[in-house]
This record gives sequence, structure tokens and C-alpha cells, in this order.
Amino acid sequence: MDKQNETVSSQYLSFTLRDEDFAVEIFKVREVLDVATLTKIPRMPSYLCGVINLRGNVVPVVDLGLKLGMEPVKKTISTCIMIMEIVVEAETAPVLMGVLTDAVQAVLELDPANVESVPRMGTNLNTDFIKGMGRHEEKFLILLDIDKVLASEGEATLRDVQSGALATQAQEAEEHPAA
Repeated sequence: MDKQNETVSSQYLSFTLRDEDFAVEIFKVREVLDVATLTKIPRMPSYLCGVINLRGNVVPVVDLGLKLGMEPVKKTISTCIMIMEIVVEAETAPVLMGVLTDAVQAVLELDPANVESVPRMGTNLNTDFIKGMGRHEEKFLILLDIDKVLASEGEATLRDVQSGALATQAQEAEEHPAA
């Protein structure tokens, strides 16, 4: 990750999960999509809700609620998929992943003076995936380090998903050839 972006970035995309407000750095978000048809991949972790076809590319989609230990995202008219560009390992190219959220709110400009460090919550709790707490209009936003949230399972899971999805798509093409 570019250290300059880490210190200079003050624009965030805010979104909600289970009535809590979160935000990620805007430069990590490629686009926001309506929920599309997801192809489920067998034997994947429960938080991995499937893959989508994004202009010919297989993109895994993670239920961010489940990934963060919350209830699963319930699909409504506001539910969307944020396409994120994440760094799994420092030496590898960025990877596209979809993140299922309850609703996307807005692009916000947060003054660094309005970003607090992560509060201490005990020695056994890992809060490395939280960059800080942003104050915005009388409430706090949890600022996520989306690379750490999504890359915690390692690149092997992403490869498994993509190879499994390709096999599923090939099988579907054999079973239902185009007319």
C-alpha cells in the first residue's frame, strides 16, 4: 500500500452494517453496484456469499457483516456491493473483492483532527483491522482498514474462490450452452 495515500487520504465512503456506521478510504473503492446474481461456491467460509461476473472477471463477494462477527446482511432495496481493491500481500498485485453492505451513505471529507485512535479494549482483542474512529455530525464512524479485514484469510482463499468459480462457470456452460 502506498504510504502517502495512508497519511494524506481524508476522503472516506461511509456505509452501514446492522445500524452501525463504518467508512473506508475512498481510494480503495472501485465502484458500488446493486446486488447482482451471486454464484455460490461449495465449501467456502460462511462469510463468502459467492462470486459475481464483473465485466468478464470473477470477483468474490464477502458478507461484511458476517466477516466482522455480526449478523449477516439482509438484502433490501438499499443493499449493495462495494467493489474494493485490496492488497493481500505486499509483493502481489491488488485484488478485486466485493463487499456486501446494508447501504452506502456518502463520500465524506474527514479532518484528521476528527479522527481518534482506536480505543483500548483489552489485551486479548485484536483491533488491527480498525484504522480509527472518525467523528462526523455528532456520531462516530468506524474507519476500517479494508485490506486487513478482507486479506486476513490469505491469498489462498482468493485463489480457491476464483478457481472454484471458473470450474462452476465451465460446468454451467456445459450444462446450459448458449442458444
